[in-house]
Amino acid sequence: MSEEKNTMKHKLTCHCGSVEIELTLPDGLENLRRCDCSMCRRRRAIVASVTLDNLKIVKGEKILSLYQFNTMTAKHYFCSVCGIYTHHQRRSNPEQYGFNVACVEGINPFELENIPVMDGIHHPSDR
Repeated sequence: MSEEKNTMKHKLTCHCGSVEIELTLPDGLENLRRCDCSMCRRRRAIVASVTLDNLKIVKGEKILSLYQFNTMTAKHYFCSVCGIYTHHQRRSNPEQYGFNVACVEGINPFELENIPVMDGIHHPSDR
């Protein structure tokens, strides 16, 4: 991992290791949240965001499965081998990916505290 602020690279993997993603997190984990929409409520993931250019699929792009629902705007990606949600292109900000913090190497999501819950049931794009 590089120590320069603008090149902080982190490795994100699914459970089986078939999917590997490189994240550039110049300011660390940003916009940590949970969501109470029907999808997020079931997967219970803590999510953070990066701009589209700060997420690079290194391995397993063809193994990723795409799932869309409701407005079909957000693009949720899962490993088709182990089923782990890795990331999604956000509905409320399509210029960003949300990623599963629990998949980032070296991060224990149970050590993160005071994670706000986003109101996904009443999504801002539905207003």
